Amino acid sequence: MTTITITGKKPGKTDVTISSTVNPAVKTDVPVTVLSRNLLSYGPAEGNGLTVTVAQDGSLDFSSGTESVPLHKGVRWEFDVPEGIVGVPLIISYTGDVPGNLVIGIYANANSLGGVYQGKNNTVVTIPKGTTRVELRILRGGVTAGSVSGNLKIQLELGNTAHEWMKPDVTSLEGGGL
Repeated sequence: MTTITITGKKPGKTDVTISSTVNPAVKTDVPVTVLSRNLLSYGPAEGNGLTVTVAQDGSLDFSSGTESVPLHKGVRWEFDVPEGIVGVPLIISYTGDVPGNLVIGIYANANSLGGVYQGKNNTVVTIPKGTTRVELRILRGGVTAGSVSGNLKIQLELGNTAHEWMKPDVTSLEGGGL
């Protein structure tokens, strides 16, 4: 059986035309949905003094007003493991800057698989076999951190090389405090 891989430049619906090289009159259009390479699911969340909203471009805006987020506290989102990613290398990365020392982590069965933070980016993780749900957690990690504000573009994707950030397919999943 022949495998065809189609990589789209941006998520959405399109058609692919397949035609014969022997008889160009023989062709068909196949509908295709291009999914984001960003496997995360997230949305608005609030907890432990941290408020997260989804920006127009799908990135995350963070704020805690004037209050300090407690150490090792923050917000989380739990979602089903996307098909085909258990047991294979994934890389979690981010761009942006949020003063307040946030730690972004991926968890399976309440165990940390790895994370990224200011000074440490592009961490390779593997979701263990048998895992059906994972969590994205964003916590305050710095002991001296005060209030938190800013924007982050967080990505979890296949492989061990981080690419340019792409909005995830799901940005409406409500999160909560941790």
